[in-house]
Amino acid sequence: MPPTETEQTLSISLDDVLAARERVRDAVYLTPCGPSQTLSDVTGLSVYLKLENLQMTGAFKERGALNRLSLLTRTEAAKGVIAASAGNHAQGVAYHAARRGIRATIVMPEPTPLVKVTATRRFGAEVMLHGANYDDAYAEAMRRCTLDGSTFIHPFDDPSVIAGQGTIGLEMLEQVDGLEAVIVPIGGGGLIGGIACAVKSIKPHVRVIGVQTSRLPSMQAALAAGAPVTIDAATTIGDGIAVRRAGSKTLPLVQQYVDEVVTVDEDEIAAAILVLLEREKTLAEGAGATALAALLQRRTSLAPGTRTAVLICGGNIDVTLLSRIIERGLVQDGRLIRLRIHLLDRAGALQDLTTIIAAHGVNIVDTLYNRAYYGVNLGDTTIDITMETRGRDQADELLQVLSQNGYRYSRVV
Repeated sequence: MPPTETEQTLSISLDDVLAARERVRDAVYLTPCGPSQTLSDVTGLSVYLKLENLQMTGAFKERGALNRLSLLTRTEAAKGVIAASAGNHAQGVAYHAARRGIRATIVMPEPTPLVKVTATRRFGAEVMLHGANYDDAYAEAMRRCTLDGSTFIHPFDDPSVIAGQGTIGLEMLEQVDGLEAVIVPIGGGGLIGGIACAVKSIKPHVRVIGVQTSRLPSMQAALAAGAPVTIDAATTIGDGIAVRRAGSKTLPLVQQYVDEVVTVDEDEIAAAILVLLEREKTLAEGAGATALAALLQRRTSLAPGTRTAVLICGGNIDVTLLSRIIERGLVQDGRLIRLRIHLLDRAGALQDLTTIIAAHGVNIVDTLYNRAYYGVNLGDTTIDITMETRGRDQADELLQVLSQNGYRYSRVV
């Protein structure tokens, strides 16, 4: 059957993905895609996790980077390569360029997490910090590319890069018998474009669902407009998918092959990171946990029991951000609460309060007295107490007991 007009305009085909797999097979880790009983029980689906956070560089990006590097001519390789990236693409290019003896320069936005900057330098690339966001870094990289004749390696809107990412789709089909759905994070669209092309070309019935952060839904905007559009800049813990404009080469692939695109918010992504860390013992960055966030929040239209592969696409998270995510997650679960309690300013008042708290098995981790603020009456005081509990039920029980004993309090959020 001859290709349709739509198929003729697509940037890649299944043959491109199959060829990419042969190029990267010996240099990229075949990551596991195993079942999760815990997540299956929570979601009502049959959940499998594809752990691309276990790659050497901590993310899937090295697949596309290596495929593109493999296609450089000798002249291009001698002049070196340049890329713009918030981190994961940078590391993929740096690592595989160094292994091939190719000089690599990476332009990264100034707010890029230190862990990604340090790793990129460690892998052998020259790193330049420029601009407030990816767009600024991209413009600088293109300027330098024009000046020195190096080859620009796009993080997502390049057919060779897209095909390289698509090798994940081939692996998921082979690793999960009877696969019925895949859920994939979306930034510029290179990852989902490649995976969707591979999966749908082999098994058209498998549903492909994309997930974006609600702060930067550039692919949703492009689908609504029928063309890439530039949306307003925003910050997100999903910095790996913080793309303001979908790719012109990736959009047709998404239009052709992707069944559904949904969004999740910041707290939902943070919660998914905590679930992966606590329940699955695996570390994901914001972008890496986005697909799972959509599943946990039931944003998809999948029927119960659907055999679903969820892509955990990266694990390069800054440890300071991780600590804040853990703390916020504990607050949301009710396992960490802070109360502002009014007390009489007399001897023994604090002991009476802490006796009640201890009697209910709640652990005090921090206290702060205040006699001058929050409208405290003379002769009274307030104390902010941060406490660890086993969860919402124990926290609610403590609040009820405090009320029964005449304590006035408010929750500090």
